[in-house]
Amino acid sequence: MTDLPIKTDFATIRDWVFDLDNTLYPHHVDLFAQIDRNMTAYVSALLDLPRDEARALQKRYYRDHGTTLQGLMLHYGIDPLDFLEKAHAIDYAVLSPDLELGEAIRTLPGRKFIFTNGSVKHAEQAARALGILDHFDDIFDIVAADYVPKPADTTYDKFMSLHRVDTQHAVMFEDLPRNLLVPKKLGMKTVLLTPRDGHPEFADAWEKPSDEDRHIDYATSDLLGFLKALL
Repeated sequence: MTDLPIKTDFATIRDWVFDLDNTLYPHHVDLFAQIDRNMTAYVSALLDLPRDEARALQKRYYRDHGTTLQGLMLHYGIDPLDFLEKAHAIDYAVLSPDLELGEAIRTLPGRKFIFTNGSVKHAEQAARALGILDHFDDIFDIVAADYVPKPADTTYDKFMSLHRVDTQHAVMFEDLPRNLLVPKKLGMKTVLLTPRDGHPEFADAWEKPSDEDRHIDYATSDLLGFLKALL
């Protein structure tokens, strides 16, 4: 994998698919830390656990099931809409409008989508705060996926079928290596968003890329620079 895009690799791309958190905004903004704290608090209150135990369980469900929500639904039958509302009760003011990013996304040829394990409401608020919401054709969220998160094959199938995506002419941008396995298998180009140099990673070991990740075509810590290089 490389961080320099080869323009010919993207010459026939007509569908541009972006994850939201730590992808459309960079890792160092750390908006997701607020969501992370809310999820820990939810697990703690639900199961009457100390914070450290609640966080350990939360992270285990995230690793094993794709999202904390999926784990809690499977094991405790929680109301997913209540969970999403509480998890996303955050301050979006940490995000600033990025007019350059908006212009780059607008200029990309073809359709643009947000494909997130979060909610439409969260995606809309984050994208609006970034000043890029109007440049997307649609948002596919965890509700549309019937609460089955990436990296499940069936969730990608739902998204691709709904929007009739020709995967041979599509690219996916993601911050989690495992969420790019299925897109690559389907024939999409894959781009991994990584923390900027020198910034501490918040990811657990399993979330970090390795030299064995042959399913990742490109890796970059600068989404705007990557898109501008294509344009």
